[in-house]
Amino acid sequence: MRAFPVIMPSGARYWTVLGEDLAVVRVADQFLRELRFGRDRAESTTEAYARAIAMFLRWCTGTGRQWQTAATDMGLFMTWLKYIPAGDEHATVVLGPGMKPVRSERRINAILTGIRGFLSHAIAAQQAPAWILGQIYDLADTRDLPIEAQGEDAGLAYRLRARHRLQEPVTTVDRASDEEILALLNACYSARDRLIVLLMARAGLRRGETAGLRRSDIHFLMDSRALGCPVEGAHLHVVRRPNANGAWAKSRRQRSVPVDFLLVQAMDQYMLERQECVEARACDFLLVNLFRSPLGAPVSPDGVGELVETLVTRAGVRRSVTAHTLRHAFASNIADSGGMLDEIQALMGHKRPSSSDPYLHPATARLREAVERVPSPREFGQEAGR
Repeated sequence: MRAFPVIMPSGARYWTVLGEDLAVVRVADQFLRELRFGRDRAESTTEAYARAIAMFLRWCTGTGRQWQTAATDMGLFMTWLKYIPAGDEHATVVLGPGMKPVRSERRINAILTGIRGFLSHAIAAQQAPAWILGQIYDLADTRDLPIEAQGEDAGLAYRLRARHRLQEPVTTVDRASDEEILALLNACYSARDRLIVLLMARAGLRRGETAGLRRSDIHFLMDSRALGCPVEGAHLHVVRRPNANGAWAKSRRQRSVPVDFLLVQAMDQYMLERQECVEARACDFLLVNLFRSPLGAPVSPDGVGELVETLVTRAGVRRSVTAHTLRHAFASNIADSGGMLDEIQALMGHKRPSSSDPYLHPATARLREAVERVPSPREFGQEAGR
C-alpha cells in the first residue's frame, strides 16, 4: 500500500492510495476525492491522509486483520505506530529498556485523524459495518449534560469524541529569532530572495501562500480605492485559488495583511530586478524564476522551502529554520508586542482562536518584568508610615 499523487485532466491534483497490485483502493480513493473536491481541502491534506490510510492498510495486511473491523485493535495500531519506523512495517514490536519512540504523540494523533475520517466515510458508503463508529468515537447525547449546558430550546443532539488520542506534551512554539532572520536576509543574493524571507517573517505567510501571490494581490499604496479595494494603507491579499505551480492557501477565507516599510522597500527593489527578466513580464505570479530555467515561471512552494534551506546553510545557522518557523516568528513578535488573540487569528488566517493560543505564551523576560512590577511589602510599609 502506498500514497500516490493524481493529476486530473483539469490540472487539479489530489492523492490516492494504491494497493500491492498498484490498483487504486476504491473506497480510499472515493474518500480522498471527496475530501479534495467536495470539501475543498488542500492537496497537502489529501497527501497526509493518503499516507495515513496507506500505513493503516499495511498494518492490517501485515497482521492479518480486515481493515473494515481492525478498529477494535486501534490501541495495538497506536503502539505499532509509536515504535515501528517507516519502511520496516513487517517488524514485530518488542518493548524493552531503552526502546525509543519513532513517532511523536502529535504525529500519531494526526495519523489517527486521517484514519477516523476514512473509516467514517467507509461506514457511510456501506463499505464497513456501522458498529465500527462506536469503536473510533465515544457516542453520547445531550441528555447527560447539565441543564445549564443543554439550553432552553435545545433538542436532542448527539456528540462524538475521538476515543483514541495521545496526550501531547506542552511545547513552546518553534520560532525563528530576530538574529536568525537577519542572518538569512544577509545571506540572500537577490532582492527576490529577501522579499520571500520578509513575506514569511514580516507578514506571516505560509510558503504556499507566498508562492501563490499574484501581482494583483499587492496593494502597496496608502489609498487603494482606485483599485477597488477599501482596505486602508499598504497591504496584500491572501486568496485561495487554483495555481499552476501547486501553491494553495490553506484558509478558505480571503484575508488582507498590513505590511510595513521593510516589505514595501523590498518589493520596490524586487520589481526593479524583475523588470530585467523579459520572460517574467507576461506572468501574473508575483514571484518567478529569474536566474534559472524556466525563466519567468512561477516559484513553487517546494522552491520556497528549498530557498530557506539554502539560506540556513549559507548563513551558518546551526539549527533548523524553516518557512514555518519564520511564520511563527511573525505571530510571536505580534504577541510579544501586546497583540490580542483576535488580531493574531486574523493576521495568521486561523479558522479557530485556539490555533493562535500557542503564540500567547509570554517570554521569560516578560514574566520577570511582570513580577518586578508588583510592589514589595517594604514599599507598602513605607507608604503606610507617611
